[in-house]
Amino acid sequence: MDYVENRMAQEAAKQTGNAESFVTPLNLVLLGMLLYTAYSWLRPHSPATIPKEEPAVVFRTFTPRTLLPYNGENDMPVYLAVRGRVFDVTRGRNFYGPGGPYANFAGRDASRGLACGSFDEEMLTKDLDGPLDTLSDLDKDQLEALQGWEERFLEKYLVVGKLVAAGEEDKAE
Repeated sequence: MDYVENRMAQEAAKQTGNAESFVTPLNLVLLGMLLYTAYSWLRPHSPATIPKEEPAVVFRTFTPRTLLPYNGENDMPVYLAVRGRVFDVTRGRNFYGPGGPYANFAGRDASRGLACGSFDEEMLTKDLDGPLDTLSDLDKDQLEALQGWEERFLEKYLVVGKLVAAGEEDKAE
């Protein structure tokens, strides 16, 4: 009987005083997952940031001379005109701003150059105080090309004004 009593005493001692039974690999993994979940849920989060809104632009009337400063230099926005509409192409500054492939159109009426597919200075109106280019000598293919450019600009960029000849600013409003 001594053997049975000793064995029962040993088993009873194992069950009540043994903390090692809780320290198993599975219990350690579960404890780690529980702590990580609690930390992820309770840790402070940075506040949500609202995207910065672009500044409002007032629709206005431009002449070739008043449009000229909007060429992207001196932290100015980049505007260009197509068929009398002035577009804010600042988002495409790497194309239309200083050093870009279309930089000579910035701050100018780009209609003839876009229609002819030419980026030469000869395509730009030289007399800023004279009448606007009527584009009357363009052929059908050139007018279609210009229409394609105008549609692309309307899809991508905001119209911020209209271009009128010098001296017609008051008539346009």
